[in-house]
Amino acid sequence: MALEIRTLGDPVLRENCRVLDGVGPGVNGLVRKMGDAIHAEPGRAGLAASQVGVLERLFVYDLGHGVRCFVNPEIVEKENEYIVEEGCLSIPGIMVPVPRYYRVVLRCTTLSGHKILFESVGFLAQVFQHECDHLDGVLIIDRCGDEERRIALEEYRVMDFQRRQAAL
Repeated sequence: MALEIRTLGDPVLRENCRVLDGVGPGVNGLVRKMGDAIHAEPGRAGLAASQVGVLERLFVYDLGHGVRCFVNPEIVEKENEYIVEEGCLSIPGIMVPVPRYYRVVLRCTTLSGHKILFESVGFLAQVFQHECDHLDGVLIIDRCGDEERRIALEEYRVMDFQRRQAAL
């Protein structure tokens, strides 16, 4: 069964996710389903567990080289902040300018249980920051300015209403 992507207004998106004690068969099954979810539509790069209603600290990503998963990710280094337009599967149709770092280093655990440091730059670093934000209950609308947030929320409200009407 396909996973449901939680959208703005769902309280689970505002929760802090729990640290996982280990990686077992349940985690592997969840990761497979999350990988299927990011491949369901073009343009999806990553997905945090909280976006599918699971409050555990893990995310998956795929930039064209296969689905990868990081468990208990923590950003331990970051540098060169810049502003970038960003969207989110949980706020479909909305793009807002958010501050991100060009380079980040994650401390995390792989699905095979290895603890690693993983350095990333550019778009991959952006994806990692976005997914780590989700694990802390932070959305892109929390990172943009007040006026951008107001406009984005109004646009989302209208688009969400139109989606609901079309589904009737």
